[in-house]
Amino acid sequence: MCPSVSISPANRPVAPAHMSLTLSSLPCLLQLCSPSLPVGAYAYSQGLECAVERGWVRDEASASDWILGLLGHGLRSLDLPVLARLYRAWGAADPDAARRWNARLYASREAAELQREDRHLGTALARLLSDLGIAEAESWRNAPRVCFATLFSLAAVRWTIPLPEAATGYAWSWTENQIVAATRLLPLGQTACQRLLTAAGPVITAAVEEGLKLADEDIGAAAPGLALAGALHEIQYSRLFRS
Repeated sequence: MCPSVSISPANRPVAPAHMSLTLSSLPCLLQLCSPSLPVGAYAYSQGLECAVERGWVRDEASASDWILGLLGHGLRSLDLPVLARLYRAWGAADPDAARRWNARLYASREAAELQREDRHLGTALARLLSDLGIAEAESWRNAPRVCFATLFSLAAVRWTIPLPEAATGYAWSWTENQIVAATRLLPLGQTACQRLLTAAGPVITAAVEEGLKLADEDIGAAAPGLALAGALHEIQYSRLFRS
């Protein structure tokens, strides 16, 4: 278990961007990215279920196009650069900046379903971090608009996980959850799942490298297919995943 952290100014560990991941912070990163993290990510498909139902995604190749396309475009241009700014805001003890970037990311979700998912995951992580001793998470437990990245970045700062590794872990968790959802929706075997994860590795690396360099004015992404899938999934007749 990673250590609890007091929020007093004298005891506020921060991981500089140039700092290397240490053996003591590596377990914290693995804990934060684990599928067993009790936030409920497994219950959502981010529109993938609708894309499968409508035939947009039907096999390994189209699943790869969908998942890696969103990873290399949406996460690279939106989630990861905002995650970096949230990370720096927490490190600088600037909760107002954290709230501003949280609001921008939440407003960028293109369907009500995607906003509900982010709010559910974010508040669940806030409760967990608060229970683990990160007091700054307490005010986010019942926030009406909160993003998972906001609390993920808070945990990364307080557990001294460097930004590049934290961003890589965030992207990996998102990708793994999407691939696991695909295996539940499509006739994909475990080997196909591993092929998708292997193919995702270089895309994650590139997305992190490019996303962390984006200027404020370049942040933003549009994914019309994801927006449609998220909206249509809310009225889909039969669903395995939450809406």
